[in-house]
Amino acid sequence: MLIVFDWDGTLCDSVARIVHAMQSAALDEGLEPPPDAAVRNIIGLSLPHAMLKLFPDDSGKHCDLIAAYSYHFVHSNHIPDSALFDGVRDMLANLGSSGHDLAVATGKSRRGLDRAFAQFNLGDVFAFSRCADETRSKPHPQMLQELLDVSWTDVSDALMIGDSTYDLEMAAAMGMGSVGVTYGVHPPEVLRAHAPNELVDSVEDLESAINRWLRERG
Repeated sequence: MLIVFDWDGTLCDSVARIVHAMQSAALDEGLEPPPDAAVRNIIGLSLPHAMLKLFPDDSGKHCDLIAAYSYHFVHSNHIPDSALFDGVRDMLANLGSSGHDLAVATGKSRRGLDRAFAQFNLGDVFAFSRCADETRSKPHPQMLQELLDVSWTDVSDALMIGDSTYDLEMAAAMGMGSVGVTYGVHPPEVLRAHAPNELVDSVEDLESAINRWLRERG
């Protein structure tokens, strides 16, 4: 079985830092900072796609905005650093010890995900990963298709877990099962529109939902 996790807002509590970095980048470029809700809504997209949504009339500044965002996300001292949600490390250890392949599908860049893996000492936990600068941005399902291909997994034996409509939409496009987590960026009523197997409110409930899905497959 292949269990695929989104990163930001699903495994890692990084939303506040992302919002702060994006608003700081806008200020650096002399633009009106987008409101918190607007930034939360783009989390999960690749940075180029996010900039198109947040700053549609400022395409000439997108490259500089991306560079400024990346700087503030890594170096800002004005907001607490990202942290794993409570229970994530134990959940991943339990799932890994059961012999299932774990993967990450993220809107982060490869450099950003590798930095996060090193920060939390999780690089060896995940057998596979795909980042937004390696393939097409969510919600296009190519990211999941590549993970299925590299892991030699049938779509019926894979599960996508995420906190955004982009995660659940790409799973639905593949005919892949999914679990939506409500403690991230998108509310339950929005996630429910993409027909996840379950919606869960905590990491503890997420682990239970994954185990139910695994038992159903014998």
